[in-house]
Amino acid sequence: MSKLRVYQLAKDLEISSKKLIEHLSDLSIEVKNHMSSLSDEEAEIVIELLTGGKTIIKENSETKKDQVEKNEQKKDAKNINIPTKHEEIKESSNKTITVNNKIIVKEFAKLLGKKVNEVIFKLINIGVMASLNNEIDYETCVQIAAEYEIDVKLLEEAEEEVHDISIHEDDESDLVERPPVVTVMGHVDHGKTSLLDAIRETKITEKEAGGITQHIGASEVTINGKRIVFLDTPGHEAFTSMRARGAKVTDIAILVVAADDGVMPQTIEAINHAKAAKVPIIIAINKIDKQGANPDRVKQELSEQGILIEEWGGDVISVEVSALKKLNIDGLLEMILIVAEMEDLKANPKRAAVATVIEAHLDKGRGPVATVLIQNGTLRIGDSVVVGTTCGRVRAMINDKGRRIKIAGPATAVEINGLSEVPEAGDTLLAVETDKKARDTVEKRKNKIKEDNLKKSQRISLDALFGQMKDGKVKGLNVILKADVQGSIEAVRQSLNKLSNEEVVIKSIHGGVGAITESDVMLAAASNAIIIGFNVRPTSSATTLARTENVDLRMYRVIYDAINDIEAAMIGMLDPEYYQEELGKASVRATFKVPNIGLIAGCYVTEGKILRNAIVRLVRDGIIIHEGNISSLKRFKDDAKEVATGYECGIGIENFNDVKDGDVIEAYQMKEKERKSMKR
Repeated sequence: MSKLRVYQLAKDLEISSKKLIEHLSDLSIEVKNHMSSLSDEEAEIVIELLTGGKTIIKENSETKKDQVEKNEQKKDAKNINIPTKHEEIKESSNKTITVNNKIIVKEFAKLLGKKVNEVIFKLINIGVMASLNNEIDYETCVQIAAEYEIDVKLLEEAEEEVHDISIHEDDESDLVERPPVVTVMGHVDHGKTSLLDAIRETKITEKEAGGITQHIGASEVTINGKRIVFLDTPGHEAFTSMRARGAKVTDIAILVVAADDGVMPQTIEAINHAKAAKVPIIIAINKIDKQGANPDRVKQELSEQGILIEEWGGDVISVEVSALKKLNIDGLLEMILIVAEMEDLKANPKRAAVATVIEAHLDKGRGPVATVLIQNGTLRIGDSVVVGTTCGRVRAMINDKGRRIKIAGPATAVEINGLSEVPEAGDTLLAVETDKKARDTVEKRKNKIKEDNLKKSQRISLDALFGQMKDGKVKGLNVILKADVQGSIEAVRQSLNKLSNEEVVIKSIHGGVGAITESDVMLAAASNAIIIGFNVRPTSSATTLARTENVDLRMYRVIYDAINDIEAAMIGMLDPEYYQEELGKASVRATFKVPNIGLIAGCYVTEGKILRNAIVRLVRDGIIIHEGNISSLKRFKDDAKEVATGYECGIGIENFNDVKDGDVIEAYQMKEKERKSMKR
């Protein structure tokens, strides 16, 4: 369609070109002069605004000359595309639309399934002047869409990346029960490895007569027709290194405690790791066949650590076993199935695979090899995958029995090859549609890591933690306590608890006697904690690891020094308190539309003074209509920093134009109060 000149449209609307240009300016449609051209959409908006959609064709006498002119006007009217009552608008069938932080009005109208001019009128009604090519923000989109009963979701940058697939909500009808993933933990020499070996020998080897079991970092067991997956990762690494990267692979933790030895330091450490990971615990009291075994003493010592077993009125299951004699192994497995049933573990085998890397290494013959645990979906040979900052295509899969398989469903551990680089334990594997998408995603991730490294600050230093609290990123402070005697730990724990309040919660997630070890640092890294030591020193390896993981180690000789140090940091980083300082009031006596600026309220200052950088409330009939910043303060034609009582001025309010005669504008500013203490 041909373009329409400004002067032609002004003539049809029976107004001057100058007046039309002013209207166009109010709508943020830029034109230089009366000879400028308007698009069909722009012309349509102006016509709708000024005529309410009515025809702009004048009735003329039926002379031949006039009839020709009338026909020409009809053609122009068609070109302008004036909306009629009979014109059908294709409305959005979706009740939810997704937008970025900012979106162009024309695109937003298209998402809503509405005419552009209709959306612009809605914007004008809420005080937002925007043309079809101007951007509006997310909050404005929500406000407009609500009038059409349409929900608006914000498209985060993270949602543009494929890792969204891992948090995609599955259809309830596609979910099926999946096997539990179990990790065995406990003190050294309490029988963790023996218990795993006993489970394997009882439930795997007997069914693999003459076969060799392939060790890939995980084992599968079948009991009563149901599978259980055991991770072979020793100690606490299944919780720390993986959880530090955001991975949660373990559903149930088995805590092995020797019946003849009781609760030991590493047992307490394991309990704290399991609690921090928020997974259910099953107590396996091992070595019940040994002389001197005392299961009741073990239960008593566990209760002192906050682990109360069922027969003592708690909610933690305990099973007495002997890994050496293979006693009650079936009973332990049955208890695992009971806990798994309570957890209601489900997955969707129909979707693309989501998995976590358990182990990874470089094989001389096969290249990068990774053991992954499928957590959701199904992985197939030939799938394009993204794994952390590497990608590739699955060329081979080997299960825990050493067999090559083509398909792996939820809660299946497989060894895969075909990746371009060796991934890290805890990395998430995602199956994507194409190799190109995988490569693009990895490229984006690597670029983001580079950017993050440039502006990276120590994430677990005490000062940084309180800075994060101030920003609302951290709601509390996790602390690991190490001391030369148990009494010091209890004293510090009680003192720290007294510092907690509704603004900041300090939580002691682990305490132990002795030097600060690598395990302490790993727990701190995974839990975003700091380590406080009293009369103890870190091992050299712990110091090195702390430096690598950016974990803050604080050493003290006196307890009160630590308490005062933390309290001082907390007071300095607490959210400041503010109060409103009233500045003045002005009554609105007239309103004016100023091109390229918007609406200006002509006011008379009745009390105090109005400052240029003040915040204002617009009050109408005693009700606050709007609060915002002053965009313009003028005395006559000059900008003013402040206007005192008894003087007239012009006030513009940012992003708001619904000001009427008789409104009252109240100016105030926010003042900060110095925090001298914490709320108790």
